[in-house]
Amino acid sequence: MQQTRLSSSASSSSSSTAQQAQSWLGSRTSVALAAGATVGSIAWYTHLYGTVPFVGEVSANMADEGMHPPAYPWSHNGWFNSFDHASIRRGYQVYREVCSSCHSLDRIAWRNLVGVSHTVDEVKTMAEEVEYTDGPNDQGEMFQRPGKLADYLPPPYPNEEAARAANGGALPPDLSLIVKARHGAADYIFSLLTGYIDPPAGVEVREGMNYNPFFPGGAISMARVLFDGVVEYPDGTPATTSQMAKDVSTFLNWASEPEHDERKQIGIKAVIIFSSLTLIALYVKRFKWSAIKTRKISYHPPAKGDVSKH
Repeated sequence: MQQTRLSSSASSSSSSTAQQAQSWLGSRTSVALAAGATVGSIAWYTHLYGTVPFVGEVSANMADEGMHPPAYPWSHNGWFNSFDHASIRRGYQVYREVCSSCHSLDRIAWRNLVGVSHTVDEVKTMAEEVEYTDGPNDQGEMFQRPGKLADYLPPPYPNEEAARAANGGALPPDLSLIVKARHGAADYIFSLLTGYIDPPAGVEVREGMNYNPFFPGGAISMARVLFDGVVEYPDGTPATTSQMAKDVSTFLNWASEPEHDERKQIGIKAVIIFSSLTLIALYVKRFKWSAIKTRKISYHPPAKGDVSKH
């Protein structure tokens, strides 16, 4: 019996040692695999884009890719910051009075402006100023009606061909997702709108084009559209070029991410809830495993007299 007990204790000790060694080896292997995946991802990113991620990117060819826009301190960039809704309202005014003559906002409906930049009555009034083609009616004919909250903002041209014909062959892009579609996001939009300068010495820009170092190639068909005082803000904000560029960039950023503020609110709630659940899980884990982790297995050899009796 004593020999059986001895062999059982030795077997338990060997099994525990093997499990510890396996756990140690598994953790080291996981760390090595994670490190290898990280290094491989960085190497692949560098191979594709020619720069190390998160270190600061510099264009390899400024003439072809455009000057990299500087990073501006947008008020909504913080983890807990929302859009400046007064700026969104002013930005919509700039879009409506300046940009909407060429650029569309196909993904934005009138109802999207309610509670963000305007009241319900204000949006209804603006929508009713636009005539929309609807139908057919009971006679099978199309008819014109005032706009409703469910309608989308009207495009400046009926089709792509008309847009090209009115702009010398260039197609003005839709601005619904322009902030997400351009490297640099709102920084790029602001820099482009305020970056019109005379061509430097040695640079020739063909007729009908305008020099802007932030646009790929440096030559853009869109002329400068923002000048001091081109719009008049009802709230008394000075309508300088930089102020209008900032406001319309904020508006277009919201148009690209209308869920921005709500997403951050949900994120804050999720962080609070999951942090609380994590603390509870750690406490329960520590409580449940305390008996197992603090136990001590020891072997007490029998006295010589006890062995001789067997």
